[in-house]
Amino acid sequence: MSWRPPGALDVFTQVMNSTSPVNTDFFSDLEPQAYRKLPTSPVPLDMARVDELIAAEWKRFTTGTFGSNEEFQRSLASMPMGVPSSFQHWDPYPIAIASAEGAWMTDVDGRKLLDLSMGFGAMLAGHLNPVVVEEATNALKTGTLFVTPSPISRDAAERMCKRFDIDQIRFANSGTEATMYASRLAKAYTGRDGMVKLEGGYHGSYDPMTVSAKPKLEYAGDPEEPTPVIPAGSNAGEIYVVPFNNLPSLEKLFKAHGSTIACIIMEPVMENLAIVLPDAGYLAAVRALCDEYGIILIFDEVKTGLTAGPHGAAARIGVKPDLITLAKSIGGGLPLAAFGGKKEIMSAIADGRFDHFGTFNANPLAMAGVRAMDRICTPDALAHAEALNRQALDRIMEIIEQHNLPAHTVGFGVKGCITWSSTPVRNYRDYKATDFKVAELAWLWSLNRGIVTPPGLDEQWLISLAHGQEEIDKLVEDFRELAEALRA
Repeated sequence: MSWRPPGALDVFTQVMNSTSPVNTDFFSDLEPQAYRKLPTSPVPLDMARVDELIAAEWKRFTTGTFGSNEEFQRSLASMPMGVPSSFQHWDPYPIAIASAEGAWMTDVDGRKLLDLSMGFGAMLAGHLNPVVVEEATNALKTGTLFVTPSPISRDAAERMCKRFDIDQIRFANSGTEATMYASRLAKAYTGRDGMVKLEGGYHGSYDPMTVSAKPKLEYAGDPEEPTPVIPAGSNAGEIYVVPFNNLPSLEKLFKAHGSTIACIIMEPVMENLAIVLPDAGYLAAVRALCDEYGIILIFDEVKTGLTAGPHGAAARIGVKPDLITLAKSIGGGLPLAAFGGKKEIMSAIADGRFDHFGTFNANPLAMAGVRAMDRICTPDALAHAEALNRQALDRIMEIIEQHNLPAHTVGFGVKGCITWSSTPVRNYRDYKATDFKVAELAWLWSLNRGIVTPPGLDEQWLISLAHGQEEIDKLVEDFRELAEALRA
């Protein structure tokens, strides 16, 4: 009989067997770490009205963004899809930004736009934060690349280990690199080749991480035992896929294949499907199962990191992984990533079982970002930003209740979102059942009124250290106008 945290499986089984919606009390052991409120009396929307509004908003978009269209047409000649990264593209063309400062951006049409995307968390400090600019300017005076050891990189490593409570760390240049190196390190350390990931989970562009990252349901099989969906061109190796918040599925997989599995990689709070919270006791139970089967637990905190709190999501939730991957928020907007964890596992680099290289690793300019964020991201500063986020979530939920909308709000740290479903989203299949048409309308409505949120319809807003009451009021009032239009 395997050991589990007291009550973890009991709580999970109770929810899985229940035919009624899960209420917010189920997440009581995450408070105040997480936020979710469900509507009390949702009423379906008039979808003809939704279609009418979408058509009007797309017309409004194309008549007010001639400069972005011109920039896009020119970019098509030199870049596939006309963008530097494929997610930046949308039809008929994306907004092109000319400059940014604080919480605001200016597009090529001269419009001032409130940035609530903030680089998916990379701009946690805000655009052109004075401390980031100061540290980067000083770094430019001493050299941008040494390709040798330096007190500068050692200092940054010490800061990161202390902040995230890890033994050792190595730097990289992107989230994809961090997750790739962490998973390869786990395989080198254990001598096993198998890896487990969550259905719908995204961890960058390394071949194994692309398996079942938002797969089409017609290929994904049984919700309890998902079929791994491998993209064309991928050489993924042995990858197993399990649903989030489904402990029995994970335990069944470990029992069948545990001796061949090196690691499981997961976001402790999924943030590529809006925001999906872990069930009470779920992460602690995953930790216990990994210990039982000798499987390395990797928390992908590329998107959570400092946006979850001053020491990251793992510390906030109270479950410690074996390895952690970091990027985005740790660099103040400069290209930076890292992976690290237990010295015993990191020793596989030191003894030659695993090679980690990178010309630009820990370059002085990126290390300036570490120093800046270490100075900026104090508990008080992040608590203030989170209080603003909670205010926005509460006020928007009041509007949802007032208009009986089939939606609810979810938040974690300084991030928040509106999920267009009246029931909780606990996994990828729940996410696929949300209303994407209304999500498209909400995104486009905001964009046309000077608010930029991520274009994926499944991301979340971020309240940075540069946002204040003015920006929160704009976010809330924009949603109020949308709610009134939906019920007109």
